[in-house]
Amino acid sequence: MSGVWVFVCGASGAGKDSVMAWAKQRLAERPDIVFSRRVVTREAQPGADDTAVTPAQFDALRLSGGLSWHWQAHGLRYGIDAHYASAVQEGRVVVVNGSREHVQGLAADGDIRVVQILAEPQQLANRLEQRGRDDPQAVHTRLTRNARFEGLRAHYTVYNHGALADAGERLLAYLTDGLNTTNSQTAR
Repeated sequence: MSGVWVFVCGASGAGKDSVMAWAKQRLAERPDIVFSRRVVTREAQPGADDTAVTPAQFDALRLSGGLSWHWQAHGLRYGIDAHYASAVQEGRVVVVNGSREHVQGLAADGDIRVVQILAEPQQLANRLEQRGRDDPQAVHTRLTRNARFEGLRAHYTVYNHGALADAGERLLAYLTDGLNTTNSQTAR
């Protein structure tokens, strides 16, 4: 039996990382569900759940077939190590912290699912300001970019507008029980 890739994506500030971390912690005892680490061309950041590489290292990985997936967003390059493809072939669910732009270009394939994390526009703005990583112009650019992804084709949508546990529980339920559903669903 073949597994599936689950690309979780959402706007900056939607809480994607937090929702995924919540679900990952509760699924730690489930070897059939694997949360992938990303390879990213940026300096290592404390507490980040990714592997920092230089652009040259990234290119070497990509050219040697060391990445199953790769894309660009916000001036950085992201990739998913090729060893995760083996986990999918073994029947596991591999959860990827993905990009909306990347998933728009993916073929509608039986082993790919897209989960979108959404939040209200004002929540996005507040979270980006509180995060403090971007100057006001960069925050505006990120918020304006969201219009490009309205109507994104997703198999499941989670609204992260209340308690983190509520959104986390919705993602967990989809990963454990909802993957066989073929219609798009929304969980508020």
